[in-house]
Amino acid sequence: MVRSRNEQMIEELRTLRRNSPDIEASAVVSADGLPIASDLPAGVEEDRVSAMSAAMLSLGERIASELERGALEQVYIRGDSGYVILTAIGEEAVLTVLARKEAKLGLVFLDMRRAAESLVRLLG
Repeated sequence: MVRSRNEQMIEELRTLRRNSPDIEASAVVSADGLPIASDLPAGVEEDRVSAMSAAMLSLGERIASELERGALEQVYIRGDSGYVILTAIGEEAVLTVLARKEAKLGLVFLDMRRAAESLVRLLG
């Protein structure tokens, strides 16, 4: 059976969560804020996550450019209950990850980079 691109992306996100115990959820979002694929918990609105992720990445890119910090690699937000981490997947999409408060960020970043490499091929 041939799986659709969307099914393959969802499986990649589930694998990311399974392989990285600090990651609680994730989503792939288009640069214009539309959901592409997600592995989000029940009660989390995919459309809201998508719109906010795209807005944050866009703002991060603008800040990095204006302040001459080079190309944006990632944006992360630390709250008292954990992290929201965003990284670009090519030019047209964003990988958003929700990580636990106790997360080992170096490992999360590594796992995200590996997932982004797989996801960019699927988006191709």
